Parts: sequence; structure tokens; C-alpha cells
Amino acid sequence: MRCHVCMHHCSLEEGRIGRCRARKNENGKSVSINYGKLTSIALDPIEKKPLAAFYPGSMILSAGSFGCNMNCPFCQNYTISMASEKDVDVRYVSPEELAGYALRLRPEGNIGVAFTYNEPMIGYEYVRDTAIEVRKLGMKNVVVTNGSVMPEILAEVLPWIDAYNIDLKGFTEEYYKKLGGDLSIVKDFISIAAKHAHVEVTTLIVPGENDSAEEMEALSSWVASVGKSIPLHITRFFPRRNMLDKRPTDVTVLRKLCDVAKRHLDTVILGNV
Repeated sequence: MRCHVCMHHCSLEEGRIGRCRARKNENGKSVSINYGKLTSIALDPIEKKPLAAFYPGSMILSAGSFGCNMNCPFCQNYTISMASEKDVDVRYVSPEELAGYALRLRPEGNIGVAFTYNEPMIGYEYVRDTAIEVRKLGMKNVVVTNGSVMPEILAEVLPWIDAYNIDLKGFTEEYYKKLGGDLSIVKDFISIAAKHAHVEVTTLIVPGENDSAEEMEALSSWVASVGKSIPLHITRFFPRRNMLDKRPTDVTVLRKLCDVAKRHLDTVILGNV
């Protein structure tokens, strides 16, 4: 069986698990094995997603599972994103249960549910089913994603998602290949999502990898071609996972890249500074 959820198109024998560690071949079908199996849940400020222009000042119930279809050496959530089910503690939470929990937190400023922490779109079925329940209660749905799934998978959740924060890791195919991704897939995801919901984009600036003014010029002008009003978060790298030998991004470099991006976009935000 060939899984068609993301760009890897894993070819899996019966019972085998894909690169994302969250899907397997079950009776000849690609099945989510992390459906409803949460590793993390917290009530967060919406700005932590990060979303700067979507109900600012509100809170959102954030939930995540395990698994990811990329392999970023700087991942801050690698203990769950790079984990398989046997590596983590999980609790099953049905879509109805998570939606009900979100509703009970409304008095604390909660506006809905954010699917985040690991890569939520590799388990799109849970995102879709839960988002439907959340919407029934008159609340909002947010997806924080690397944007690395096929357009037909994105289409499964599009009617139910109110906002996305999408990682645009850089703007060269070479860099994306190093991270186990595909730039063209992410660009398609951003372009489609922006037609249906509020979208913000985040780029983590890693020293020596994606920190040139030329790359930021190309990245920000492309985002502006999708929508000049899309907020771009330019965030500072700190040593994580397999990149403990690198220094944090120079703030002066970040400010210069911010100035480049402001030539094209209405809103550019520096993060982690």
C-alpha cells in the first residue's frame, strides 16, 4: 500500500508504520494510529501559537499527539514529534470530549481548540472530526502545522479550520530536503489555506542555513504574492535537539531580515527576542 497523505508517499507492507510514526498499513489502507491519543494539552495564550492577528488577547486549548513527517534537527518538541507510540505516554480523548473540555474553559477566555505540538495534519482525521464538534459549540479551530501534506488531505479539514500558523522553514528546495520536506508542497498548502481561513506564517532563522537577505527577499515577496496582509513571524533559533553546537541567532541579523520582509508585507513580527 502507498500512503498518499504527504510528500513521502511511503510504500508500506501490511502492518508497517510510515516515516511519520503515526500512520500504518492496516488491511491495505493508510490508517492513523495516533487518533485521539494525546501526549500534551494546555490552555495557552493565542499569541504562543503564534497568532498575532487572530483574536489577540484570548486563550486557546492546545492539544497534540505524537509523530511528524519532517525531521528538523532543531525541533523543540522532538520528544513527541520524533516519537512513536511506544515512546510516549498517551491518553485517549475523543473528539466530543476535547470539544466539551474546550467549552468548559470558555469562562477562562478560551475560544476553541488548537491542534499543535506535534504535526497535526498527519492525523488529519482527528483534526477534522474534533473541529466539527468544536464548531458545533460555536468555538474556533486553529491548526499549527508544517504544511507538508497533499492538497486533498488539506481539503478534508478546510471547511472547519478558522486559522492556521504554517511553518515556512526557508525558501530553497535544498534546505527543505535537508529537513525531510518539500518546499513546493508547503507553498501549495499556504496558497490554498489562505483562500479559506486566517493564515500566519513562521520562519525560524537558523544561523548559516536560511539567514541570508536574499532568501528572505524571495520568501517574503512570495508570501506577499499570496497575501500582503499575511503576518510573517521571523523567530530566533536557540540550540535544540541535534543542533546544540550552534549559537542562538544574532538579533541584529533578525532585525535586518525583518526590514527586508517589511518591504513586501504589512505585518512582520520578531519572535523569541
